[in-house]
Amino acid sequence: MDKNTLFKAIKKRDLGFEDAEIRELLGRMDGDYLSHCEPSEVAMHIEMSQSLSPKKPLQVCLSEEGAGHFKVGVIAYDYFYAFSVICGLISAFGLNIEGGSVQTVSIRRGRKKILDLFRVRVLGESCFNAEEQTYFKRALAHLMALLEKGDFRGARANVNQKLVAYIARMSGSVSDDGLSFQGLLFPIEIHFENNRSPQWTVLDIYGKDTPAFLYAFSNALAMRNIYIHKIKITHEGDEIHDRLYISKRHGKKIVKVSDQQALQVAAVLIKQFIHFLPLAPDPMMAMTHFDQFLDKILEMRQSQPLIGFLQQQETLNLLARLFGTSNFLWEDFLRVRFDTLFPILARYKSQALATGQTQMRQAMQRRLRKVRAFEEKRKVLNDYKDEEMFRIDLRHLHEPRGRLKAFSEALSDLAEVIVAATYRICKTHLKEKYGTPRLKNGKTVPFSIFGFGKLGGRELGYASDIELLFVYGDKGRTDGPEVIDAGFYFEKLSQEMTRFIDARQAGIFEVDTRLRPYGTSGAFATSFQQFKRYYSENGQAAPFERQALIKLRLIAGSHALGRLCEKARDDFVYSGAPWDMDVAFDLRQQQMAELVPKGRVNVKYSQGGIVDIEYLAQYLQIKHGREIKVLRTVSTLKALKVLSKHQILSGERGKALQKNYLFLRTLIDAMRMVRGNARDLLLPASDSEEFMFLARRMAYAKKDWRAGSMRLSEEIVMRMSEIHQQYQSFFDLSR
Repeated sequence: MDKNTLFKAIKKRDLGFEDAEIRELLGRMDGDYLSHCEPSEVAMHIEMSQSLSPKKPLQVCLSEEGAGHFKVGVIAYDYFYAFSVICGLISAFGLNIEGGSVQTVSIRRGRKKILDLFRVRVLGESCFNAEEQTYFKRALAHLMALLEKGDFRGARANVNQKLVAYIARMSGSVSDDGLSFQGLLFPIEIHFENNRSPQWTVLDIYGKDTPAFLYAFSNALAMRNIYIHKIKITHEGDEIHDRLYISKRHGKKIVKVSDQQALQVAAVLIKQFIHFLPLAPDPMMAMTHFDQFLDKILEMRQSQPLIGFLQQQETLNLLARLFGTSNFLWEDFLRVRFDTLFPILARYKSQALATGQTQMRQAMQRRLRKVRAFEEKRKVLNDYKDEEMFRIDLRHLHEPRGRLKAFSEALSDLAEVIVAATYRICKTHLKEKYGTPRLKNGKTVPFSIFGFGKLGGRELGYASDIELLFVYGDKGRTDGPEVIDAGFYFEKLSQEMTRFIDARQAGIFEVDTRLRPYGTSGAFATSFQQFKRYYSENGQAAPFERQALIKLRLIAGSHALGRLCEKARDDFVYSGAPWDMDVAFDLRQQQMAELVPKGRVNVKYSQGGIVDIEYLAQYLQIKHGREIKVLRTVSTLKALKVLSKHQILSGERGKALQKNYLFLRTLIDAMRMVRGNARDLLLPASDSEEFMFLARRMAYAKKDWRAGSMRLSEEIVMRMSEIHQQYQSFFDLSR
C-alpha cells in the first residue's frame, strides 16, 4: 500500500496528528495489516483507537465481502487474553477465521492498542445477519469490559460456554461414544524459527482447518505466560497456515528445545481435545483441568507411545468427561501417581466395573507384602484404595446408564476389602505390645466389624462415608508383654482402625461410628452382651436406632459372633413390638424443619426426598418382617420388590417407588460427583449454571442445555411430589 496515500487518508480525518507523528506511526504499523486494508479503513481504525477509554475499551467494524464472507476489525486496548477471547467468540458465532493479521501498536503516548483484522466465513447453517452482528458486538464489548477489570477467568468462562454450545450444535447429536462430526482430528505441523525476527520467535502452524483451534491454542499460550505480538493467518482450500510472533511475557524468545517441544505437544493435544468438549458436562471445568493436565504432561519426558495414547479418540472422549465432571474426580486424578495413572486409563474399559473382592484382595496383598513398617502399610493401603476408587469412578463415569447396582457393589467390595485389611494390619500392630485378647478358657476373644447405612446395604455411591460398628465377644485380658482388659484392647483397636483409613475430604470413605450404642458418648467397641441389652425391647435404643439396625451387616472379623449379632438384631427389629408411628412422623417433620434451609430443596431430607422411600420401606419391614422373613434384607431396593411381590405395596405403587428410588440415587450421585461432599445435597437453583451442568451430567442436556435443565427440574418436582404423596398416604392409613 502506498504510504503517501495512507498519509493523506489519515491527514484527511483531522485527528490532530502532526505530520511527523503520522509518518512515525505508519513506520511502526505491520505490513500484513496494511495489505489487508484500504487507506480509508486504516484511517478509520486509527480514529477508532483514539476514541477508546476505560469505560469504552472496544470498537468493532464489520463489513460483508460476499456471500457468507465478512471482514471483522477489532480495535481495543491490548489485554493479555484479548486475542484468545476474540478468536473464541468468533468461533462461537459459527465463523471460521480464514485470513487476517493481528498487531499491537503504540499510538502517541498511553496504553498499547490492538488493531486486529480477520477475514471470516460463515460455517454450515450458522447465520450472521444484522441481528447476530449486533449481538456479536455486545458480547465482545462485555468480554473487553471483563478484561479491563482484570477478570480473565470470567472472560474465559463466558467464551467457553458460548463456544462449546456452538460446537455441540455443530456436531449434531453427541453420543456416548463420541461426536458425530468426523474428520476433525487431523495432524498439524509446527515449526519454530528464531532468526526470522530480531525480537520474537516465529511459530508456524500448518494443517487442516479446525474450528476454534486458534482460540484454544492462544489461550494455552496465555496461561503459560507466552505473549502473542502479531499473527498472520492465510488460508488455501481447507489448509491453514498460522504464523505467530511470540515471546515469553518479558520479551525473551522461545529458544530452548524443551520449551519448543512442550508447545508442540500442547498444540497437538489441544487441537484434538477441543472437539470433545461437548461431551463434558461443564466445558469450562474441562478446559481448565485439561490445561493443568498439560502442565503435568509437559513436566514429564514425552514419549511417542504416551502422546499417541492421549491422541486416541476414546482417550480424549474419556478425558473430556472426566475433566468436565467434577473437581473432586480431578483431584483424584492428580492424587494418583502418574506412573500408575496411564495404565489405569489404558485398561479401565477392559476391566469389569465390579472385579470382586478376591481380585481386589490379591492385588492389595501383593503391594502390602513389599513393605513391613506399620505406617508404610498404611500408605500402601490408602494409595491402593484411592487408585481403585478412581478406577471404579472412571468406569462408572464412562458407562453411567444402567450401571448403578454394579457401581455400588464395586465400591462396597472395595470398602469391605479395605476394612478387613485394616483390621488385620492394626491387630498385628497392637499384638507387638499387648498380645492377643483371650477369654478365661484361653480362647481368643472374637471380634466382628459391621457395616451400617449405605455400606450395610451395599448401596455406596460417589463420596459416600462408611458407617461401622465394632463388637467383641466377652470379657478377657491380653496375653502380651503389656496386659490390659479386652474391652480396653478393642477400644484401642477400633480407634486405630478408624484413624488408619484416610478420608480425603468430608464424607469420602470417611469412617463414621456415630450409630454405635449411646452414640458419640458411647465406647467405640461394644461387647456382645452390651449389644444385646441395648438393642432389646427393654433396652435404651431409640426408635430410629431400631430402624437403622435394619442395615446392620457383617463385613469383617468373626463370622460366628457376626451371626449371633445379626440374630439378636432380627429378634429386636422384627419382634413384632409396636412401632410408634407418631414418633416416626415427628422425627421426619423435624428433619425437614432443621436440615432443609427455607426455599431450598434437599434431595435427601425435603418432602419427597430419598429418605421418604427408605423410611417407608423400613417401617413396612419392621411391621411385616416377623411373618415375611425375606423382608429382613439390608437392601432398600430388594425390600421394595418384596413388598410389591407380597402386595403390601400395590404393583403400580411398588414399581413407581423403585423407579423413583433409582432416579434419586442417580441424582444424588451426580451431585456428589461434582461436589465431592456426601453431606451437601441441596439442589442448585433450576435456572443456574450449576443446575445446567447437573442436567448435562445426567444426560438431560446435549444440544439444548436450557431445555434439558427444564426437563430435569420438572422431573425432579414431579417425582418428589409423587414420592411424598405415597409416603404421606401411608401415614394417613397407619395413624
